[in-house]
This record gives sequence, structure tokens and C-alpha cells, in this order.
Amino acid sequence: MSCGEPHETDCSEVLDHLYEFLDSEMPDVDRTKFEQHFEECSPCLEKYGLEQAVKKLVKRCCGRDDVPADLRAKVMGRLDLIRSGQIGSERDVAAAPVTPRES
Repeated sequence: MSCGEPHETDCSEVLDHLYEFLDSEMPDVDRTKFEQHFEECSPCLEKYGLEQAVKKLVKRCCGRDDVPADLRAKVMGRLDLIRSGQIGSERDVAAAPVTPRES
């Protein structure tokens, strides 16, 4: 996704780290770059708004239940595999062995 305009921070970088931005898990200097990007790029701002709405909906609907530690570890392990590029497609994700990650 891109608006076709050049930006100081590339659209792909913004979208790759969108949840870190949403969860306030990035340094302030990076947050500032992302905020500036959203001001300039309506497709990324739209994606941000959509993901923010989904996150709020999930929190409202599921936020009261405790997640079992082993399930959390499995999900985080799969996310680590995806981020590292070891698995890429949905089929790869479903077939990947799950090893709990250290929290």
C-alpha cells in the first residue's frame, strides 16, 4: 500500500511496524516519524484507523478473559517465525511447528 508519493519514512516500514505504533512499543523518535507519515499519507492513515478500530473491538469483546500462558507463548512463537521470514504464507503458518517462546 502506498499513496505513490515519496515520504521520509517508507509506507512499507510504517505498515510493518504498525502494531508497535498502536501498542506504544516504539521509541518516541519513531512514533514522531510515523505520526508525520500519517499526516502525509492517507492510505496508511486509513490502514492505521482500521487496525485501531479492530484492536478496540477485540479489547471490548475479549479483553475480560485471561489468555492461557501456553497459548500466548504459541502465538508469540508463530509471530516470531513470521517476522523472521522463516514462514510467510498462511499455509506455512498453519503447518509450522509450535514451540513456546520464553516470555
